[in-house]
Amino acid sequence: MLDLLHTFLTVYRAGTMTRAAETLGLAQPTVTGQLRTLEGRIGQPLFVRGARGVTPTAAADDLARRLDGPMDALTAVASGLLGSPAAGRTVHLGGPAELMSARVLPALAGVIAGGTDVRVRLGLADDLLTELADGRLDLVVSAIRPRRAGLHAEPLCDEEFVLVAAPGVDLSHLLAYAEELPIIRRWWRHVLGTPPPKRAVLVVPDLRGLRAAAVAGIGATVLPRYLVEEELRTGALVDLMPTEDPPINTLYLATRAGAPDLAEIRAVLLAAARNW
Repeated sequence: MLDLLHTFLTVYRAGTMTRAAETLGLAQPTVTGQLRTLEGRIGQPLFVRGARGVTPTAAADDLARRLDGPMDALTAVASGLLGSPAAGRTVHLGGPAELMSARVLPALAGVIAGGTDVRVRLGLADDLLTELADGRLDLVVSAIRPRRAGLHAEPLCDEEFVLVAAPGVDLSHLLAYAEELPIIRRWWRHVLGTPPPKRAVLVVPDLRGLRAAAVAGIGATVLPRYLVEEELRTGALVDLMPTEDPPINTLYLATRAGAPDLAEIRAVLLAAARNW
């Protein structure tokens, strides 16, 4: 039964039988047969088959919600007990520098200890997805959902943005990631419904640099909450405008059709992301 549920969840995330079969290392008729067996056991259809893939039914959505965390955790445990299929090889991983440093790399400690070597490429999503499609990367944590043929993405986590500054510092000076104020502009429009008031006094294309500048009292900026949790807890930074509806950005795990078996790493990251 566990094999059937694992196949179901893979199909649900992949969106097509073909892509799920590639991920599972099974023939497509085998995947189709396992799904039909599961549908027979639960007594209702799970997918509507179409020319471009499969569409989950309400029953499938409910089952996926219940399996989402437990199945990933079970996969990670099984990998540890039976030996990692990735042991002895090198996995090439790409993603944004801040999230990779603060969250992703610490989550891979067990995978690396199990014998998998990891090589990391830091950069912007478009560049990394191009490298993924070209076969230079195996897995990418992406801030945008890829639309290229041959790439598959599944939601990893949502990052919530917060307007912060050191105590006593107001909005007279803005600190930004780029001249166009992309993150600040999005927060301002989402929360206040207007564009930000002025250009930045400091531009640095590294969120950790912006955090350091904000702690130093140079000005105010918008950052992902995960990156400033400790500073908010200690009072080094304050939330200037708390809101119940902050802007969020969904991050995705992107893989390439025909890539090496990444089930263990995907399971570890998906399980860890639930606590981020």
